[in-house]
Amino acid sequence: MSWLTKTLSSSIGKKVLMSLTGLFLCTFLVVHLTGNLQLFKDDGGYSFNTYAVFMTSFPLIKAISYFNYFFILFHAFWGLYLEYQNRKARSVRYAVFKNASSWSSRNMAILGTILLVYIVVHMGDFWYKYHNEPLPYVKYMENVVTGQVVSEQMPKEYTQTVKKIDITSPEAGMRIVVVKDLYKQVSVVFQNPLWVFLYIIGMFAVGFHLYHGFQSAFQTLGWNHPKYTPLVKFISTWVFAIAIPVGFAAMPIFFYVKHLMGN
Repeated sequence: MSWLTKTLSSSIGKKVLMSLTGLFLCTFLVVHLTGNLQLFKDDGGYSFNTYAVFMTSFPLIKAISYFNYFFILFHAFWGLYLEYQNRKARSVRYAVFKNASSWSSRNMAILGTILLVYIVVHMGDFWYKYHNEPLPYVKYMENVVTGQVVSEQMPKEYTQTVKKIDITSPEAGMRIVVVKDLYKQVSVVFQNPLWVFLYIIGMFAVGFHLYHGFQSAFQTLGWNHPKYTPLVKFISTWVFAIAIPVGFAAMPIFFYVKHLMGN
């Protein structure tokens, strides 16, 4: 295993680790956005709340989530470590280099730090409270024939030992589901314009960070070819620098506007 240790401790090896963890997190963002789009469904949070239960209960997803937490921390602090080493290695910053590189590539450490702060706040608002605080419960009654969903808040003192109670009665044509109301928590948080602003700023940082990071990862891994590079640049620009940040930013804006309209 000495060859592996030497490879990973080399300059290129360190960049490869950064690239691989970054691409894993890019994949996570796509999945995370896809799931969170359930917030836009007009069903009182039924789809989103049941999705939250699945994502925190299914064994394989739970195992992957622990890897995800580790990779977030590793990617952030490893990036700061590499930036520190780069600054230490050169006592003079070359103006030519600065002019030849993009703003995002020169400020990856700053953008990464902003993202780390954003992630900590985001996890505290939702992940931590979902797992550790007594959020309210909500009961959904779904007509299994028409698909119509009616919701009803459970009493404040209500609690349950499992994350989801799911009772289906074909005879009555009804499915009853009782879950923690994370949807309501999202709605309450995004009634505050300061939190909305913070999340939008976080998405700007995501866009700039991913625009350079996605392309840089493929270059580090040796996928730098005239045939494929335009595709990589297209995905980094339209998917990771625009579509994903806009998709995430739309959520706080949606709930804030909904609050202003009294819905």
